Amino acid sequence: MAMDMMEPTPTLEFLHNVSTRIAAADPLHEVLEEIVAFVTDLVSCDSCFVYVKEGGELVLRASKNSHPELLDKLKVMVGEGITGWVAENNKPVVLTENAWQDARFRKFSELPEDSYEAFLSIPVSSRGYVVGVLNVQHKARYSFSPRETKIIGTLGHLVGAAIERERLEAEVTQLSDKLATRKLVERAKGILQRELRVSEEEAYSIIQKQARQRRKPMKEISEAILLADEMKRGRTA
Repeated sequence: MAMDMMEPTPTLEFLHNVSTRIAAADPLHEVLEEIVAFVTDLVSCDSCFVYVKEGGELVLRASKNSHPELLDKLKVMVGEGITGWVAENNKPVVLTENAWQDARFRKFSELPEDSYEAFLSIPVSSRGYVVGVLNVQHKARYSFSPRETKIIGTLGHLVGAAIERERLEAEVTQLSDKLATRKLVERAKGILQRELRVSEEEAYSIIQKQARQRRKPMKEISEAILLADEMKRGRTA
C-alpha cells in the first residue's frame, strides 16, 4: 500500500513528461498536440484548441478535431470573443452551459464546435504575459471541477514556457539573419566602391535600387555581386 501511494499518478507523469520535452526543446507543434490529447482524455471533451498569440492576434496552432485547413490560418484578434477576452484580461472563463449566449461570445462559421454548451478558456502565460489561450468545449452541459481547472491551468503555464522558448529562438534566428545580411551588403558595397569608384552611400543606393527593380532581397543582390567578383578574379588569376 505504501509503495502504491508513492507511485506517480498518470497526471504527474504527464506533467513531468511535458516538462522534460520542453526542456529538451522538442518542436512546439508536437508538444501542443500531446497536451491537446491529454486534456481531451482528462475532461472527456468534444473539442480542444490551442491558440498562440502573435502580435495582436491569436493563431490556431493545435486542435483535437482535425481542421488541417484552419491550423496556422484561423486567427482571432486579442479582445475579440471569449478567447480574445481571455488573452486581453489574462483571466480564465468557465461556462458550464449556454456558452454561445455569453455576451463575449463570437461564432466562427469555420468551427461548428462554437455552438457547444460548455466552454473553458484558460490563458497560456509566460512570466506574467499572455502568449496564448487553451480552449476546452463540450456539446452538453459540463461542470469543470476545481482539480480539472487547476491541472489545465498548470498545462497553460507549461505551454507558455514552450511558446516563449520558440519565440526567443525565432528572434535569435532573425537577428542572426539580419547580421549575416548586413555583412554581405558591406562586402558588396566595398566591391562596388572599388569597381565603380563611387562613395559608400552611392554603392548602398545601387544595391537598394537593384533590389527594388528585381524584387529581390538585398541579401540576394549582394550575393550576386560577390559571386560576380569571385568569377572575375578567377578569370584574371
